[in-house]
Amino acid sequence: MTADDMPTVENRLRRRARQYMDAGLLDAAQITLEALVERVPDDAPARMELASVLLKRGRLRASIHQLLQVALASSSNAGLMVQTVRRLYFNGEILAARACLDQLELASDRSAPMLAEQAQLRWMLGEIPAAMALMDRAIAAGIETPDACYLYAMLSQYTGKIAQARSVLEACLHRWPNFADAAVALANVRKQTPETNDLDLLRERLCRIPGNNNAAEILTARAGFESALFKELDDLGCHDEAWQALARSNALMHALSPYDAAGETAVTDAIIHASAAIAAAPVEPAPAFGGATPIFIVGLPRSGTTLLDRMLSSHSQVVSAGEINDFRRQLRWMTDVPPSGVQGMLTAQQRSTGIDFAELGARYLQQTQWRAQGRRFYIDKLPINVRMVHLIRRALPHAPILHMVREPMDVCFSNLKAMLGPASAYSYDMRTLAHYYGQYVRLTNHWHASMPGAMLDVSYASLVSEPAITLRQVLEHCGLENEEGCLHPERNAAPVATPSSAQVREPIHRRALGEWQHYARQLEPLRLALEDSPRQLHGNQ
Repeated sequence: MTADDMPTVENRLRRRARQYMDAGLLDAAQITLEALVERVPDDAPARMELASVLLKRGRLRASIHQLLQVALASSSNAGLMVQTVRRLYFNGEILAARACLDQLELASDRSAPMLAEQAQLRWMLGEIPAAMALMDRAIAAGIETPDACYLYAMLSQYTGKIAQARSVLEACLHRWPNFADAAVALANVRKQTPETNDLDLLRERLCRIPGNNNAAEILTARAGFESALFKELDDLGCHDEAWQALARSNALMHALSPYDAAGETAVTDAIIHASAAIAAAPVEPAPAFGGATPIFIVGLPRSGTTLLDRMLSSHSQVVSAGEINDFRRQLRWMTDVPPSGVQGMLTAQQRSTGIDFAELGARYLQQTQWRAQGRRFYIDKLPINVRMVHLIRRALPHAPILHMVREPMDVCFSNLKAMLGPASAYSYDMRTLAHYYGQYVRLTNHWHASMPGAMLDVSYASLVSEPAITLRQVLEHCGLENEEGCLHPERNAAPVATPSSAQVREPIHRRALGEWQHYARQLEPLRLALEDSPRQLHGNQ
């Protein structure tokens, strides 16, 4: 075959691979794409397609290898680079994603849409100030999409620019009347008062949403506006009317995002079973490590993890990395399991009993040390890591784990009212919420019984009622000296990218204790269901 024939062969391989992928013949597509990249090693689009095929075939590590090859090659295709950064991020290759994004920011395409893309990528990586600077430029360059404007509003809120956030969100709702995410954010950006609230705007926009259209996007929009209406009415003390709005919102979300009770129970069973097998295995000496130490804050969502994070990261030796998913993503790499819902979690837990825990810890540290920013400690505040306590203890035995504990009715009601999105299907119905809480208690009971001292329970009620005493215990557990600044999280100027970012900029307060009692009558089914849930062994709530 002559050199002149090569492009024809390569194009034929591309067409054949596409035909195989369209037909669902993944094994044939893989073979064809492997032949193509062997002929043309710097063909980045072919490697990206091969990575996709490998991932669909359950070969996570091989897929990531292809993505890393793409990242190593310089490219002038900004769109391809954006796709590469996203996929590296979601597969836990954070260092490669950052390096690729640095390269992308040198590209010639500096249009408003590309600046907004780069801002979102920086936000995903937790680099809030850099994301804000890019969005300032995108807005100045004339970006006018709802997602970009919403991101600008959220970044403004995260960085404490509340007035700017409100202004952008109001503009979003005037330009895109059905933009429910903007409505929810607008309601949450401040506490409403009789003099300053958005009730008229929300009601007027809600009336515009077609009532006879059952398309998922229309129902989701209606649920969002009802949730925003609840928040404002709740702030104003109109509890009966507020509950009606919350019930309508949650009924829609519950229908749109069904809860898999059997799946959640199976996951808890699998974690407990895997932890027993791991506990029975010999413990290898942990390798010496001289870098920054991660501190894990775990628990249920809405349990006070953000407040504890803000207090602890006010210490001179501590910085918050935010809610990062790095440990779970490195577990996926170690077990070679792509993200695939309940079945993926079950497979990862099953395979976890045979992994090299030192390597798991080393991979996590490699991908996260940059987040310490020169401090001795950095906080990994992802509540769902409560499912990973047995693995964290083996992989990172030097890392403190803080378990935030909140009174059951308070934490469950806080979840019920929060509009946490479709991924939190448990949170839209009292029965499913009680079931999810029961699985959480099963698991934390197991941790305390099987690994005494593995994590320190931190009571939310004690943290807000006796902050000095409680925080001193936390600092001692982490090996830190007491610092007065930790008792003033409102002075912490660092960005905070959570739904409670507005509230945690206030001084420590007790207003959230017993909030559910405003709705005691309506929440009676939840209270009764929780009475049937297991009790926590360490009930220091």
